[in-house]
Amino acid sequence: MILYHGSYTEVVKPDVTHSRRNVDFGPGFYTTPLREQAEKWCKRFTDKGQGAVVSVYRFSEDKLAEYKVLKFDSYSDEWLDFVLKCRRGTDTSDYDVVMGGVANDKVFNTVELFFEGLIDKTEAIKRLRYEKPNMQIAFRSQKIIDACLMFERGERL
Repeated sequence: MILYHGSYTEVVKPDVTHSRRNVDFGPGFYTTPLREQAEKWCKRFTDKGQGAVVSVYRFSEDKLAEYKVLKFDSYSDEWLDFVLKCRRGTDTSDYDVVMGGVANDKVFNTVELFFEGLIDKTEAIKRLRYEKPNMQIAFRSQKIIDACLMFERGERL
């Protein structure tokens, strides 16, 4: 499988130590099988006047059975609960990789409304969906990155 990562620079050797905290699936190296989505991730850098590079990787899916994987096939109560734990910084799970949908840019407002009891889970999930298909794969352990993710090239936008 080909995966993409959008950044301001080419990422030849991905690692989990340079990740942001309190994001959808917790600290990790985030990729997507959708090039258009990686290009969108680059927008936050181009908006700041920085460069933009989509790094391209080959992912060895056949080795996934050797690792602890959490996959969300749809937006669900379980997906929302996991995203909320990760965004709060209270997730203590030890998944090597987490796969699933992306919470959209309105996530902070939606999460706040949910926490305040102004909307229920069903409405929160509805608001967090993207209109276009999306997918993110968060590599949360260095061991799976080193074993399964091979850098192919960087493409400057």
